[in-house]
Amino acid sequence: MREFFNVMGKYFANYKGYIAAAFGVNVLSAFLNIFSFAAIMPILNILFKVDNNVYSFIPWGDGDFKDTAMNNIYYYSQVLIEQFGPATTMLLLGIVLSVLTLFKTGTYFGGSALLMPLRTGIVRDIRNDIYRKILSLPLSFFNEERKGDILTRVSTDVNEIDSSITSSLDTLIKNPILILVYVGTLVYISWQLTLFTLLVVPVLAVAIGKIGKSLKAKSIMQQTKLSDSISQIEETLGGLRIIKAFIAEQKMMDRFEKVNNEYRNISNRVAIRQSAAHPVSEFLGTVMIVIVLWFGGYLIFSGRSSIDAGMFIYYLVILYTTLQPLKDISKAGYSVQKGLASMERVNMILSAKNNITEVSNPSKVDGLKDKIELRDVCFCYENSERNVLSGINITVHKGETVALVGQSGSGKSTLVDLIPRYHDVTSGELLIDGVNVRDLSIRSLRSIIGNVNQEAILFNDTIYNNIAFGVENATMEQVEAAARIANAHDFIVEMENGYQTNVGDRGCRLSGGQRQRISIARAILKNPPILILDEATSALDTESERLVQDALGKLMSSRTTIAIAHRLSTIKHADVIYVLHDGNIVEKGTHDELIAMGGYYKRLHDMQTL
Repeated sequence: MREFFNVMGKYFANYKGYIAAAFGVNVLSAFLNIFSFAAIMPILNILFKVDNNVYSFIPWGDGDFKDTAMNNIYYYSQVLIEQFGPATTMLLLGIVLSVLTLFKTGTYFGGSALLMPLRTGIVRDIRNDIYRKILSLPLSFFNEERKGDILTRVSTDVNEIDSSITSSLDTLIKNPILILVYVGTLVYISWQLTLFTLLVVPVLAVAIGKIGKSLKAKSIMQQTKLSDSISQIEETLGGLRIIKAFIAEQKMMDRFEKVNNEYRNISNRVAIRQSAAHPVSEFLGTVMIVIVLWFGGYLIFSGRSSIDAGMFIYYLVILYTTLQPLKDISKAGYSVQKGLASMERVNMILSAKNNITEVSNPSKVDGLKDKIELRDVCFCYENSERNVLSGINITVHKGETVALVGQSGSGKSTLVDLIPRYHDVTSGELLIDGVNVRDLSIRSLRSIIGNVNQEAILFNDTIYNNIAFGVENATMEQVEAAARIANAHDFIVEMENGYQTNVGDRGCRLSGGQRQRISIARAILKNPPILILDEATSALDTESERLVQDALGKLMSSRTTIAIAHRLSTIKHADVIYVLHDGNIVEKGTHDELIAMGGYYKRLHDMQTL
C-alpha cells in the first residue's frame, strides 16, 4: 500500500473532495449493513424457538448499552409476535429489511458513482502528464528509446493502470471501511473470540503477499515483451517497402512469432498467478470460519462463552460477511501489483531527466540584430565519449547565407540542432547577438528560427492547418499568400477540397515536392529572421527541385540562413561555405575560393559533376 500511494498519491490529491464524499457514503453503507443483520437475528431466534426466554422492557441508559439494546430488541420482537402473529411479523420484518436494503444499496451505488470521476480523471491526468513530458523532453531522449516502447507505455501501460489500479479504487476505498466496521462489530460482540479469529488472518495475508510480489515481477516482463512486439510492428510499417523488395516477409514473420510467443508464455504465467487470488482466499477464509466455528461452539457447549447461541450465529454471519471484502481486497491487491508494474514503466518517461532547462530569469529575443556565433563548440551525446563536433568556430552575420557541407555523419545536422537548443553544447559557447543561448527564453529563441528539413514533416490534418501550424490566428489570406510564395497554391486549389484537403498520415497523399512546398509555406507564414535548411531538396526529382528551390529563394531573401547542402550546386551563391569532416571544420570560404584551394570541397564537387 505504501508503494501504491507513493506512485499514485499525487493524482489522488486532485480529487480529495470525491474521496471524502465516497468515504462518508461508504461508512454509512457499512453501518446500514450491520443494522440490517442486527434487525433480523433476534426475531428469527424467537420465531424459530432458538430463544424461549420472556423479555421485559429495560429503560434506556440502565446498565450496559449492548445488553439493554439486545434485550429491548427481543422485547419488541415478542410484542410484535403477540400482537400480529408470526406470519405478519415476518412480513413487517421483510418491509423493514427491504427499507434498510434500499438505503444500503443506495449508499453502495452512491459510493461507487462518486469514484467514477476520480477513476476517469486519474487516467486522463496520467495521459496528459505523459504527453506533456514527451513534448518537453529533448530529442536525445528519443534517440535512445524505441518508438514502439514509448507507444506501449502511453497506450497499453496506461490502459493497464486503468484496468488494474483505478478499477480497484472502489474496492480499495469501500472494503477497508466494511472490514473495519465489521471487525469493530465482532470485537463489540466478543473481543475474546475476535482475538482468536485475528490470529488466523496473518496466514491469509502472507500467502497473498507472496503471490502478489511474484505477479508484479512477471507483469513487468509481460509489458516489456508487449513493447517488443509493438516495436516490431512499428518497424514493419515503416520498412514495408524494403521488406517486400528483399522478399523478407518470412524472416520478419519468424521474428514476430518468436516475440509474440514469448509474450504469450509470460501472459499465461501472469494470468495463472492472478487467477490464484480467488481460490487461495476462498480456501483460507473457509478454513478460518471452520476454526472459529469449532472454537466458538466449544466455548458455548462448555459454558465458558460470554455470548449465547443466537449471538454466536449473528457473530458468524458478520464474520462470514467480512470474508467477501477480504477476498475482494486480495483480488484488488493482485490487480494493483500488475498496475504498479505498468506505472513503473510509465514513470520511466515521467521521471526522465530534461537537460534543456532555462535559467531563473531568462532574457527574451525578438529577432537577430547582429550575428550568430559558435565559439570553440564541442558536442557529444550522453553516454558517449566520442565528440560529434570538436572546436567549431562559426560566425553568421545578419542577412548572410552560410552553407554547411560534408559527408554523412560529419556533424552538420547536429550543429544546426544546437542553435534552437534541441541539444546543448558540451563545451564552448553559442551566442545570439552576444547572449549565450542558455540565458535566453527557449520559447522566444525558437520563435525567431524557422526550419525546412530534408523530410517534410506534415500532420494528419488539412493543408490549411499544416501551413498555419504554430502561427496563432492566421487568416486564410495569409495562408494563401504564403502558399503562393512557396509555389504551392496552384496544386492546392486543384485538389478536391482545396486548402481543406486532408494530407493523410505524415502527408502520404502528397508527393515529395508538394510536401516540401507545404513545409516551406509554413516557414514563410512564421516569417522567422533566422532560417535553417537541412538538405531541403536532396530527395526531390528535377522538376520538383526547381519549384522548391525557387520557393526557397523567395524564403531566404532578406533572412539569415544556415543551409545544409547535399547537392553543392544549390549553395554556390552562399556568402560562406564551411566544410565539415568527422566533426571538424576543415575548410572555409566561398564556392570559388574553395574550388581554387583544390582540397576536400573540390573533391566533393568533382564527384558530383562526373
